[in-house]
Amino acid sequence: MQLRYNYRAYPDAAQRRALASAFGCARVVWNDCLRDRRQAHAAGLPYVKSAELSRLRITQAKRTEERAWLADVSAVVLQQSLRDLDTAYKNFFDSLKGKRQGRKVGPPRYKSKKDTRQSIRLNTNAFSLQDDGTVYVAKVGNLKVKWSRRLPAPPTSVTVTKDSCGRYFLSFVVDTEPDILPELQTDAGIDLGLSAFAVLSDGSKIDSPRFLRRAEKKLKRLQRELSRKAKGSKNRAKARIKVARQHAKVADRRRDFHHKVSTQIIRDNQAVYVEDLAVSGLGRTRLAKSVHDAGWSAFVGMLEYKAALHGRTFAKVDRTFPSSQVCSACGLRDGPKPLHVRQWTCRGCGTVHDRDHNAARNVLFEGRRIVAAGRVETLNACGAPVRRAHVPAQRVEAGSPRKGQTTQAGIPGL
Repeated sequence: MQLRYNYRAYPDAAQRRALASAFGCARVVWNDCLRDRRQAHAAGLPYVKSAELSRLRITQAKRTEERAWLADVSAVVLQQSLRDLDTAYKNFFDSLKGKRQGRKVGPPRYKSKKDTRQSIRLNTNAFSLQDDGTVYVAKVGNLKVKWSRRLPAPPTSVTVTKDSCGRYFLSFVVDTEPDILPELQTDAGIDLGLSAFAVLSDGSKIDSPRFLRRAEKKLKRLQRELSRKAKGSKNRAKARIKVARQHAKVADRRRDFHHKVSTQIIRDNQAVYVEDLAVSGLGRTRLAKSVHDAGWSAFVGMLEYKAALHGRTFAKVDRTFPSSQVCSACGLRDGPKPLHVRQWTCRGCGTVHDRDHNAARNVLFEGRRIVAAGRVETLNACGAPVRRAHVPAQRVEAGSPRKGQTTQAGIPGL
């Protein structure tokens, strides 16, 4: 399976200029090729092949006066930008034909130098790990990297990314074998919520850290200072960086919390069952800020890929399953209950239930049932089982931006 390992990089001034040039060239190739395909589609012409675009927009473009600066960066960066465009189109076409699971994917969009995320992708021909702990990137130089852990295998590609607050990251993709953990006799159902981040079927609760809520006071002050700066001024650019850094801290803390909790749950249980929540729908309600602050989708995604990595069983219980309405003791369906009802008594057996704990137990029972039936999810609204999605490498490759994401394994000497 493929895993992605992310490390912080610290380029010097010259390397930052070289990376900015590489980001710009990759963006220009993407936009030029996308424009050619859109114009051909509008004119009723056949789909423009990648080989033709590579010849026109890369090879011949370097010989022209308007695009001569494309030769200043590695040719691998330009070719990978075209391959990423092909991948974006393939995902769009597969989504239209129903071959791609999940939400519908839109067509590729033009990139802008004002996008919050700038990135380039390179294969093994354009980068290598050095003995002194640096990473050589073609026509950029040896980048200083903060190695937090070893790479388990030689990387097959690397994505160099610059985020909205000016930080640089190197994201390596490696092919590894599953790390199977010893088998256990325990399993867990998980009910996700807002008052408590997660309630497990054994009764344990994980408190919600509410990272965004805790940082709101400082964020309001920084955003107020930003709004008072003149547009286009250097002071406004500095204020924008401060706001972006504060948002990045919130996101980093939330991601770290998700990783620690998901790892602990996977290590302590042989099987994990979780409810498939409609996060996109809840994100349009009055609870939107709290829902996005919790980050349920990212947490469930971590549980899924870590279960596949460590040989655990993972299954989703469909959102239509009435986990809060059924008594986990006798199975009586007691009807819907408003959110302010946190405890209720079963009319059938008289058991007093904590709403979240009862839901977690019901998720556990339903998860066991669907796994025993040979499925990985309950039936959806159409009555068909939903297949488990392929586990991809974490953190997306360079591609269409979303509107508002020979080497030696390991580093000698660490």
